[in-house]
Amino acid sequence: MQGPLIRRAGRGDVSALVRLRLANAARHVELDPGLFRMPDPEAVRRHFEAFAGHALITVAEVDGEVVGMAEVVLLHGNPPDHQILVPRRAADVHTVVLDGYRGRGIGAALVAEAERVAAAHGASLVHANVFATNDRAAAFYSRSGYRPHGTLLSKDIHADG
Repeated sequence: MQGPLIRRAGRGDVSALVRLRLANAARHVELDPGLFRMPDPEAVRRHFEAFAGHALITVAEVDGEVVGMAEVVLLHGNPPDHQILVPRRAADVHTVVLDGYRGRGIGAALVAEAERVAAAHGASLVHANVFATNDRAAAFYSRSGYRPHGTLLSKDIHADG
């Protein structure tokens, strides 16, 4: 296996991007079916058709096959002036590498490129949102230097109808 080619996703990558998103979704549904779902493949296709070719989606290619991707989602808006948070441009990063290609540095290369992309778009903080049930993802991002940044607490509530 040659090293991964890390490049911007193009329109010709849409089918591979859909395959990656659906493989990632299936893995997450196995972790926690009450939290994750399989998205509609056509909705995923429309999303990637709209964004492929933009600088925010990067792919990893090995021997001519797209085997991983990273998507940067820029977070807009600073906290209002009455809040205490220091204004910072932030971004979320979402990474997936196909089974069989993990443990070869592909994910780390994708994360490094996603960080460059985020910084080029003015972000100074990158979030990798990992749910507590996903130990493998938490360990992966930790190896890339990501650390806890607060705690997100949530509670399921049901509105009375």
